[in-house]
Amino acid sequence: MNATPLRIEQYATVLFNANLNPRGIPDSVKNSIKDNIDTISKYPDIYYAKLKKAVAEYVDEPLDNIVMGNGSTDLLKLFATLITPKKALIIYPGPMEYARVLGDYDSEVVFYELKDENEFVLDVNDLIANLTDDLDMLILSNPNNPTSKKISFEDIKTLAEACKDRNIFLLIDEMYIEFVDNYKTITAIQLINDYTNLAVMRSVSKFFAVPGLRFAYAVMNNPDFKQVIERIVTKNNIASLTAIAITNMFKDTEYINESISTIHTERSLVYLAMSTSRTIHLYKPDANFMLVKLLKDDVTSADVAAHCSQRGIIIRKCDDIKGLSNKYIRFCFMNPKQNDLMVNTILEIV
Repeated sequence: MNATPLRIEQYATVLFNANLNPRGIPDSVKNSIKDNIDTISKYPDIYYAKLKKAVAEYVDEPLDNIVMGNGSTDLLKLFATLITPKKALIIYPGPMEYARVLGDYDSEVVFYELKDENEFVLDVNDLIANLTDDLDMLILSNPNNPTSKKISFEDIKTLAEACKDRNIFLLIDEMYIEFVDNYKTITAIQLINDYTNLAVMRSVSKFFAVPGLRFAYAVMNNPDFKQVIERIVTKNNIASLTAIAITNMFKDTEYINESISTIHTERSLVYLAMSTSRTIHLYKPDANFMLVKLLKDDVTSADVAAHCSQRGIIIRKCDDIKGLSNKYIRFCFMNPKQNDLMVNTILEIV
């Protein structure tokens, strides 16, 4: 008699495909919203003095270098408007949202491929050799999604210099950088005051697990662009509750430090637990998620995803990501017990 298939109802569904901080919403955010709910009856402060000060202190940059937006896509559209690139370069595998936004601005999008045989690690000198004179913009993520590979500070600086020489605007998306060990030593924000052709964009969605707050910010030092931004950006585009919650959230050092520690530990444990398998290849992660290649001929990402879903484990199939295929999966790191179940479930089928 065949065993009864496991049903998803037997397990709490865990979104290992969302890449959110497993600690969940910070208490500082919950308390801010609860204690300030009446502010929704008022229009937001168009100057956002407290919010901008909190962002500036968090990244250790002057107030004038901070640009705030209603999510990452909002900022992407802002930079596309500022640069109006006729031709832009995007790295793949990587977020396809960049290409979709640029396409709305009639930009020609060209691609640079990260090689599987190089573990998807960026070869900055080869990338620079592929920069052409007709490029107006280069967008890349650090660390990369979906490969979870970071780019060193030295490579970012070399790339920024090369882009400056060629009059290319470099936009670096650091959505996941706070998950990287010692991330302050690799962030491109350190270079902002040396390059007017550079902007660094971040979102609070992943590290602080608050995608519903719709807030992102950028750091840049280009007086001309900042003047344009002042004219075109809606003055009160960030909700009152969001502004208050984010202001307090950036000061929540307990949540920040515990999150960094949790991800460091779980990343190491999951990688170690899965590294003994000879039927999968792990791309050593730097962020809060890991890319895995399936080596068995008769196992696809759909097979693994279906097997995992029976236990409430939702992973990311990568067959729709440019540069990958149905032999790749990606998952983030959650809490210890959840990670144990996820690892054991995947190893059952691969």
